[in-house]
Amino acid sequence: MASAALELMGFFLGLLGMLGTLVATVLPYWQISAHVGSNIVTAVDNMRGLWMECVYQSTGAFQCETYNSMLALPSDLQAARALMVISIVLSILAIAMATLGMQCTLCLESSGGVKSRVAGAGGVLFVFAGFLALVPVAWTTHEVVKTFYLPNVPQSMKYELGECLYTGLASALISMLGGGMLCVSCCEEQEGGRGRRHGGGYPYPVGGGISSTGVRTTSQTYRNPTLQVGGINTPSRGQTLIRSASGSSESGTHGAQRARKPTAAGYDITGYV
Repeated sequence: MASAALELMGFFLGLLGMLGTLVATVLPYWQISAHVGSNIVTAVDNMRGLWMECVYQSTGAFQCETYNSMLALPSDLQAARALMVISIVLSILAIAMATLGMQCTLCLESSGGVKSRVAGAGGVLFVFAGFLALVPVAWTTHEVVKTFYLPNVPQSMKYELGECLYTGLASALISMLGGGMLCVSCCEEQEGGRGRRHGGGYPYPVGGGISSTGVRTTSQTYRNPTLQVGGINTPSRGQTLIRSASGSSESGTHGAQRARKPTAAGYDITGYV
């Protein structure tokens, strides 16, 4: 039960991290113009993202312009685009694999340990996707901070950290945490030796043995508790439950049991396997 709860927690954390990464990738709030020094006019705010550059005016007008050429962009921006998109794709694959491998689903029920390994693979993909999203966020944060403190950069060209950087950082960490929970739950499941929702059969009664004819038999005694004489329980003759493990001797055993069927009060139970 503990591993199932850990799996659900890891799955929802990974899903939340994927949604946050998607939001951080689409929105343009990666860099926001800094109002420092002589650039104290706040009537216009410039914002830059991975796909577009936007301008917000104090009158409420909001205009965005996408980057016209992909090849003309800086190499770090192209790499950030690629890493964020790959992170989202890996997160989607991780969600699909974790859904198949979790204990609360009915998929891969008869596959034994394959179900736990599929969930563990989904956790690994979550961790890898979070790491890929963390790289461009950390690199962009480093570039913004380094550019802000350069003395030769005009103050009107300086930017501050945008909301998408914080969202991307939190989403990457949440994805890695959720993937780690999935991996830990699967490791606990395999080390504990417990199966995953296997259908259990009915065990054989104790006292089994092998007869001289090579037929495995299992005997149990059943007595009728309702037969009493003078307030004292009258023990009845025990009836024998015989299970045959050999299909070839089934008919002979069946005939012998009919011949030995007692007439005393009690239950006569004869079964064959």
